[in-house]
Amino acid sequence: MLDLAEVRRILSDHQATIEATQAIAPEILGAAELVTECLRQGGKVMLCGNGGSAADAQHIAGEFVSRFFMERRALPALALHTNTTVMTAIGNDYSFDVVYSRQVEAHGNPEDVLIAITTSGTSSNILRAVEKAREMGIKVIGWTGNRGGAFPGMCDLCIEVPSPVTPRIQEMHILIGHIICELSEKALCG
Repeated sequence: MLDLAEVRRILSDHQATIEATQAIAPEILGAAELVTECLRQGGKVMLCGNGGSAADAQHIAGEFVSRFFMERRALPALALHTNTTVMTAIGNDYSFDVVYSRQVEAHGNPEDVLIAITTSGTSSNILRAVEKAREMGIKVIGWTGNRGGAFPGMCDLCIEVPSPVTPRIQEMHILIGHIICELSEKALCG
């Protein structure tokens, strides 16, 4: 049976996560600064994630390339999962664990930034992409939840949403992505 009380509970959980996320505002600002500097220096933003995080990566890449609030030049961003031929070739020829690290190797340059998104912090293909980016001198911004693990320490800057609940983490990730887009767009084109 569907229940209005359950809708209100979910909305309350979302609001509580937003309030807790205020504590990581400095990390969100730091991420916007890294992205802005990357784009100012002629670099690009590469994004990767799995499932809902892949959708978030694609959404944020679209905000940079198209526009967010203002008419402006296109800003270079690339969601690494959007080329299905490349993804399936790498997955078939090597393994799904390297579908992102191979693309970071192919497309990445030291002036770029990789936004690596994993709600759990344990996705092996994301961890390998981070390792490859660090090897290549590419700055890494991680987006995850507060589940611990090695992922935050692998990143130059990691935004850990203060929740262990995947839907709440993903809701904050898209908000964080929008904040980064808005701040970067204003700094570069405002």
